[in-house]
Order: sequence, then C-alpha cells, then structure tokens
Amino acid sequence: MPDQPTTSMRSFVIVWLGQLVSITGTTLTAFGLQFFIYTETGSVTRVALVALAYALPAVALAPIAGSIADRADRRTVMLLSDVAAGAATASLLWALSFDSLPFGFILAATAISSAANAFQDPAWLASIPVLVPRSQLGRANGMVQLNQGVAIVAAPLLAGALLAAGGLRAVLLLDLLTFGVGVLTLASVRFPPYARDETPDRSVRSDSGFAWRYLLERPGLFWLLWIYSGVNFMMSMTNVLLIPLVLSFSTETALGAILSLGGIGAIVGSVVVSTYGEPKHLVRTIMLGIGVSGLLTAIAGVNASILVIAVPTVLLLLLNPIVNGASQVVWQTKVAEGAQGRVFSLRRMIAQAISPIAILLAGPLADNLFEPAFASGGGLASSVGEIIGTGPGRGIGFLFILGGIGIAVLAVIGWTQPRVRNIETELPDLAGRD
Repeated sequence: MPDQPTTSMRSFVIVWLGQLVSITGTTLTAFGLQFFIYTETGSVTRVALVALAYALPAVALAPIAGSIADRADRRTVMLLSDVAAGAATASLLWALSFDSLPFGFILAATAISSAANAFQDPAWLASIPVLVPRSQLGRANGMVQLNQGVAIVAAPLLAGALLAAGGLRAVLLLDLLTFGVGVLTLASVRFPPYARDETPDRSVRSDSGFAWRYLLERPGLFWLLWIYSGVNFMMSMTNVLLIPLVLSFSTETALGAILSLGGIGAIVGSVVVSTYGEPKHLVRTIMLGIGVSGLLTAIAGVNASILVIAVPTVLLLLLNPIVNGASQVVWQTKVAEGAQGRVFSLRRMIAQAISPIAILLAGPLADNLFEPAFASGGGLASSVGEIIGTGPGRGIGFLFILGGIGIAVLAVIGWTQPRVRNIETELPDLAGRD
C-alpha cells in the first residue's frame, strides 16, 4: 500500500502558487471584459449586468458547493472547477475567432466562471488546515490573503498592457494559460486524508440545515458570522462610493494613485501575516481590527482631501489581511474537518448576498438623500455641513462617517458578547494538525 501524503507546507505552497497565478488571470479577464463592454457599447448597465452574472451563481450554488466539498475529494473539486472556468474562457476565445462576441455569450461564460469559483472556494479554504500544520495555519492564511492583493495590483496593469498590444484576445489567452498552471499544480500534489461526514441519505437541503444548526449550537461562531456580515454590508457600501467621493473634488489620476497604494497596503498586510503568522489572541485582534477599520472609514469622510482619504484607505487595506487571517484561523480550527465545506459555503452565501444589497442602496442614498442634504441650503448644510463641509461629495463623505461608526459599533457589540469573546477557550480545536 503506498504511503499516505502527510501534512506539510510544501504541498500547500505548490497549490497556493497555482492559485495565485489562476486568481490573477481571473481578475485580469474581469478588468478586460469590463473595458471591452464599456468601450464597445458605452453602457454602464451592461457592465453592471456582467457583475450581476458573476454574483448570482455564487449565492445560488453556495449550499450545493458546500455539500459537495464535504462529500467529494476536495482536490478533485478544485481541479474540475479550474477546468470548467478555463472552458468558459476558451469559449470566449472561440467566439472572438469569428470576430463576434455577443453580450449574451459573455453573460453565460461569466456565470459559468462564477459557478466554478463557487465550488472551488469552499473546497480550497477547507483544505488549508488539512495541508498545513496547525502551527503554520496563520502564515498559510496570510499567503492566501496575499493572492488577492497581488491580483488587485497586477491585473489592471497587465490588462492595460495586453489590451493595448493584442486586444481582448490577448487577455483571454493569458487567462487560459493561468488556468493551466492552476490545474498542473493541483495535479502534482496529493492531499492528506481528512475526516468526512458520511451520513447516509444526505440531501443538499439537509446539508444546508446542518450548517445552520451547527452554528446555532455554537453561539460564538453564530454571532461572529453576523458581525462580519454587518461589517461586509457597511464596507461594500463605502467601497462602491470611494470612486465618486474622490472624483467629486479631484481627478482620475489621484483616484488611480489611491487605489494602487491601497493594493500595495493589502500586499504589505498579507506579507506581515505570512511572515509572522497568526496573533496570539485571535478574537481580540479581530474585534480591535474591526473597530480601528471603522474609525479609519469614518476619518476618510470628514474632509475633501486626497491625503485624508488616501492614508485611511491604505491603512484599512493593510489591516484587512491581518483581521481576516485571524478570523479564518478561528473558523478553520473551531469547525470540524468534515463540516467545513458546508459551514464555509453558508458564510460565503451570506456575505455574497449582503454585498449586492449594500451596493444597490448606496447609489440612491447618496444621490437622493445625502448629497441634496449637503448641497447649499440642504437639510444638513447648516449643521453637520459646518463641520465636514458642503457641496458635491460631502453627502457621500457623511455616508462614510455613518458607515465607519456602524462598523466600530459592531466591534463593541462583538467584544461585549461573552460567547464571542471566549470562542478560543470555550470551543475546542476540531481541525488543524501538528
């Protein structure tokens, strides 16, 4: 009988490198498609429809994806997901070979890519505590956070260069090659065996109910889920308003500089976690980090100044990998190996469902309520407007302040809940290997 693969950082690093390349390629195509659609049609609505086509499958398929991640071999799930996403990109290349790329075809390929990612994400996150020793779990999650930061910084630069040199076809071809790297790295390693829930006659519906019951029986994790959901709601709203906030008084060049510096901040934060590992007190770090993030968000709204917006934005994106890495360690160690696919998919589904709601509310709140309130003679111009200013963008700034206060309040609520504060001691470690 062949030796079983054992837990080691080597296998994780190989898979992580493949995922880094693959995620960068996916982000590259996202930028390329948005640019292509807008330049070809001039329609913001069509760009938004593509974003919706990517968001909806992730929400709808999350329960099924979590169920499969706990039933099937997770490495196989990841391999098939990469193949499916690569096939979607290949179909776009095929359509371009006829010098035609119908909008419906783009929507369908985007939905397929989103569906593939919906299955890959819980399988990958649930595999990390199987692949790495418990002592290295914090570093591993920092490296996973690093992937997103690198993709945010590198993908726009690559997309711009490739679009100028070879058009959308060059972007899609490179993305297809990155999927190949992801498949090859996964195929080159074996995952150690892990505990599975082998309850007979399971259904997707029963698995979804299981995830809810699992968290309800662990109030600390249940509270933590909804605290993060509230933070995601506020952050999603302010994220979509950052561009109009800056452009209300400054230029596209300044905006690009802020976004680039923010991406660098995210990379620095991820490198810190990757180098030094998880903090000693996980929940304390999470709640303190959420509280500071709220204050930084609020500060960004107090004045129409590039410096006042740029510094909090960079610090916020630097802090995010540290906070999220600590949170990921909590979930990966306190949820049983055989349940992580379903529980992680529930987390993802809630987060993905909340973000579009916040984005849809942000525009009407800014345009119809707060911007008029801070215009000359507006309802808040002579009160709050005396402090943060009046005119274009100040209503958006006030939304940043309100959102930041809301985030800070959620941190206080979380810390005052004993079941959340004592998660590390109250719940035993159920996953993670020495």
